[in-house]
Amino acid sequence: MFAEDAGTRDPSVDADWPREHGRQRFTAGIDDPDRLLLVADRGGEVVGHLTGVVAEGTAMRPVRVASLVSTYGRPDHRRERIGGLLIAGFTAWVKEKDAALAEVTTYSSNTEAIRFYQRGGFTPKAVTLEVVL
Repeated sequence: MFAEDAGTRDPSVDADWPREHGRQRFTAGIDDPDRLLLVADRGGEVVGHLTGVVAEGTAMRPVRVASLVSTYGRPDHRRERIGGLLIAGFTAWVKEKDAALAEVTTYSSNTEAIRFYQRGGFTPKAVTLEVVL
């Protein structure tokens, strides 16, 4: 998903990052109770995933915040409501973790992802603007 999304929308991103570092990044958090990894399985085949993390508040924002880090559904399974089930699992986990809110970031040009997350209850809050120098 990284190469498909960030790799096509952001030239400053290394699209090979998942192949080189993804396994280490995700396996390092498997035993962390503040990290979540959900896998969608159809007959023994992984057809989707979701990862999330919850963080303690800061002095500036003194509430626990859960971040949906990554979600992916294989294209041939995207109309089977798997994504909605993954979001529901994430939302239940967020509540168990006593987080005050959940957030997700996506590219503004990824209108399909924005609609998907809005169906899951997320609403737009901020826009990041940048300039390539």
